[in-house]
Amino acid sequence: MKEIITCFMFSLCIFSSKAQSKWVNIDSLFRPLPASVHVYKSSDSIDGKPNVMYYAIADMKDKSLNFTTDTTFKRRLTPTQFYHKNNEPLLVVNCSFFSFATDQNLNVVIKNGKLIGYNEETIPAKGHDTLTYFHSFFGAFGISKKRNADVAWVYTDSSKKFAYASQTAIPFFRDSVDRVNLYSIKSNTRDEPVDFNKWKMKTAIGGGPVLVQNAEIKITNNEERKFGGKAVNNLEPRTAIGYTKDQNIIILVCEGRSLNAAGLSLVQLAKIFKDLNCVEALNLDGGGSSCMLINGKETNTPSTKGVQRAVPSVFLIEHK
Repeated sequence: MKEIITCFMFSLCIFSSKAQSKWVNIDSLFRPLPASVHVYKSSDSIDGKPNVMYYAIADMKDKSLNFTTDTTFKRRLTPTQFYHKNNEPLLVVNCSFFSFATDQNLNVVIKNGKLIGYNEETIPAKGHDTLTYFHSFFGAFGISKKRNADVAWVYTDSSKKFAYASQTAIPFFRDSVDRVNLYSIKSNTRDEPVDFNKWKMKTAIGGGPVLVQNAEIKITNNEERKFGGKAVNNLEPRTAIGYTKDQNIIILVCEGRSLNAAGLSLVQLAKIFKDLNCVEALNLDGGGSSCMLINGKETNTPSTKGVQRAVPSVFLIEHK
């Protein structure tokens, strides 16, 4: 009874506005759970559309938990297969975007401080511009050895030991060079170098676009050249991650593409993370990839006829 009252008061504290979603604690469906981890569900309609979404919240200061990643080489696994491969961790969720043709991650992945996945930072242009290249710098979520979280825009290179990060968004650019030179990347004004620093994260996953910065909604879709046209307003199944000022990590998935769940736009998704008091948040791969397991049990129903999509990388929370 004490746990129910505590969770109820937590929900009231966060969701005092009528414009915000109502969340119900559903820990009982996924037990056993550590005292520092909780699970919530909302079935409230959003902007007149049906909706189903879940989030897990975990205290990064709880040293009995390990926040990590896993990936594959030239193949993909379902979240359930990752769950069994990793000795049945507390939480498994899809993360990076990937190529169906090669099964490779298209975003940074860091495990135990080692780069094991790289951003696709150079994309050949098409049509009349086939001799030029687009260069984009995607958002990433990282956790340091001291268990401090960060969302930044990241540069990776397989010849370098570390990822390099900017704390401000970097507008994409186009030129005739098929490889990015870290020291030639310019800022918004294009006349000063970007302030990149070694991003010494123990754990990191990439995605994009960034949704929340400095506790404000600032979607950097245009800078990251992530989704074209008005796609930020498309209603889709989503996976996203963020953190609060007191270093609670929040991982959210929503259903979509069904009669019971329309999905969320990036704008709606960003607002939800702001309402959850996140200081920074990042969109991850969504659509048919969205799937979060807690103690091996699905939270959301995957959008592809309820079948989990195989993915090349996942974010994990483990019991130490």
